[in-house]
Amino acid sequence: MILRPQLLELVQKSLKRSRIVALLGPRQVGKTTLAREIAAKKGGVIFDLEDLTDQARLSLPKQTLEAFQGLIVLDEIQLRPDLLPILRVLADRTKNPARFLILGSASPELIRNASESLAGRIEFIDVSGFQLEEVGVKHQSKLWLRGGFPLSWLAKKDADSLAWRLGFIRTFLERDVRAFGLETSPASLRRLWQMLAHNHGGIWNASEFGRSLGESYKTTRRHLDILSGLFMVRILPPWFENVGKRIVRQPKVYIRDSGLLHALLDIGTSNILNGHPKCGASWEGFCIEQLLSIVGDRNAYFWSTHAGAELDLFVINDGKRYGFEIKHTETPRVTKSMIMAMETLRLDRLDVIYPGKETFLLGEKIVAKPLQVALEEN
Repeated sequence: MILRPQLLELVQKSLKRSRIVALLGPRQVGKTTLAREIAAKKGGVIFDLEDLTDQARLSLPKQTLEAFQGLIVLDEIQLRPDLLPILRVLADRTKNPARFLILGSASPELIRNASESLAGRIEFIDVSGFQLEEVGVKHQSKLWLRGGFPLSWLAKKDADSLAWRLGFIRTFLERDVRAFGLETSPASLRRLWQMLAHNHGGIWNASEFGRSLGESYKTTRRHLDILSGLFMVRILPPWFENVGKRIVRQPKVYIRDSGLLHALLDIGTSNILNGHPKCGASWEGFCIEQLLSIVGDRNAYFWSTHAGAELDLFVINDGKRYGFEIKHTETPRVTKSMIMAMETLRLDRLDVIYPGKETFLLGEKIVAKPLQVALEEN
């Protein structure tokens, strides 16, 4: 059992200031466990929208929900988007007040009318799998290999963890996608997912992916949006502000959970991972996800020029400009790309994240740091 006190505290604070709080993240990352823990403390009522009994209880949703006070939990809200306008009405009432904690496995863009129905009334919290700050730095290699899904990370053996992830991928493609009301071919979606794994951290080009898959670029883009909306991939946008430079303007795409990436690449052990051609790209994606769990992804980008200069992660936070370059080497050094990024992006600091244990200065405002140190300082 891994405790998640910071996440628990964040949800509790959000419920104090907002009538409606949404926990969004992929299936099997612990949203329901967290919600049940909060409901047990507050004496709330829980509706599981996948449960037939709870579906019957909500056959007259407004009459049912308005009878409750206190905390009301609605799990898998994307299955009942028709409830969102009702929540707006109930959240606005002055008598018989209630707080709503809604759990979703799809982004607001895939939950029809979510932003319009609840604008100004809802607070969103992203929930991912276990983070490094939760499992501890001594388990960093295990977290990188297995990913953050609780049942994958907690498995007794690497083989058991890999088997769980392969089962998750199959269930996700064959059942979950259609359960969200998304009509698409599981085989086509898997081919794209597999190709994205082999191109992990690469530039997205819908036309090239479409030609490789024998599909139109519009179909390929729609499938990418599905995987992104269900929290399986991250689309990292490019940063460009100087139209005079030849800047890469297509986004980068990463498999969000490193464990799922390794399952798609048939990587089952740390020895295989360390010798795999995608080891460096995997480490890059893993570090980016860990960093974004701390700094947020609202103002997060990558930067790249057609001349070859690039920066893995560029974040604007509280008016400050921070750069992160991620290297899977024990001996990181300053490169021309880093110097150009410092000058062009006017960085306040550039952290070079590497898998070592020491923090040391590489140049003016350029510091090599272990991942854990970078997380603690941001």
